Amino acid sequence: MRQLAMIPVLAVALSGCALFEKQGGRSGVTGPAEPQPATEFAPAVSTSVLGTTRATSAAALDKTTAEEKAAALAAPASGGERELGKTVVALGPPVEQGIWLSSPLVKAKAQGRIVTAAGKSLAVELRPGTGGALLSLAAFQALGLSLTELPQVTIYGP
Repeated sequence: MRQLAMIPVLAVALSGCALFEKQGGRSGVTGPAEPQPATEFAPAVSTSVLGTTRATSAAALDKTTAEEKAAALAAPASGGERELGKTVVALGPPVEQGIWLSSPLVKAKAQGRIVTAAGKSLAVELRPGTGGALLSLAAFQALGLSLTELPQVTIYGP
């Protein structure tokens, strides 16, 4: 008796399989459809550094004068400054001019100073930041650092 009651259930379940068949007798669940050739292609995209059409040197991007860099290197430590911490810095956006450092260790924009592991000191504008610390192109060049270097600096501020 039970077996007879199962016949209508099986008939309904099997009839639902016809819903998955495509024309031509291929079942959509047995394998992928035949690949179709591409009919459109995306246009070629050309990109360049900072939107220019040719390479730009670091010297051409840095508008900070040699006098400004020399003054920042010669600036003495101010009284009342405290160590904010040590951090590894990467090169910041070259289009942002000036001698600055952006770091999460800095809570408000202020004048401060950084000291490299080699002992070179540089007066900088301290800027609050998020993520990794960034140092301006002018600061990298004033300190004589390679632009691909990730130097550790100690930050001093008010």
